[in-house]
Amino acid sequence: MEPHFYSVDVNWIEDRRGIINSTDFNPNKSSRIEVVTPPQFPKGIPDLWSPEHLFTAAVSSCFMTTFLSIAENSKLSFTSFTCKSSGKLEQVEGKFIMSEVTLEPTIIITDEKDIEKAERILQKSEAACLISNSIKSKINLIPTVKVLEAGVLSA
Repeated sequence: MEPHFYSVDVNWIEDRRGIINSTDFNPNKSSRIEVVTPPQFPKGIPDLWSPEHLFTAAVSSCFMTTFLSIAENSKLSFTSFTCKSSGKLEQVEGKFIMSEVTLEPTIIITDEKDIEKAERILQKSEAACLISNSIKSKINLIPTVKVLEAGVLSA
């Protein structure tokens, strides 16, 4: 496979704010994300995307898209996929690093016989996620599979 490239530009606006944009997207669609220094740092700004949020989002969204592919190929029938995620920033040997990302996916399936299959697919998805495989952060996977029976959820 030939390498793929993904273009992202960042432009400083003012203070601790910038805009991330990609020329890979149709210019008529919104491809801009405002990004700031998080509020835990001097002059940080609350309530907007930070690089730390984007790092965590990259792991979580890659995990989701990997799951969707593997689930489709495995013919897993599911009605919902959600994933809470948390990135841990800490100082190690004088440097700030994103040391861990915890993924808490919840899958809702319709057939109880697919519970083990869904759990295997979640594990395979974490192992095959290209973003997780590209970083040195520890990935913690805490999956939940629920069954939707006659419109009622059971765990």
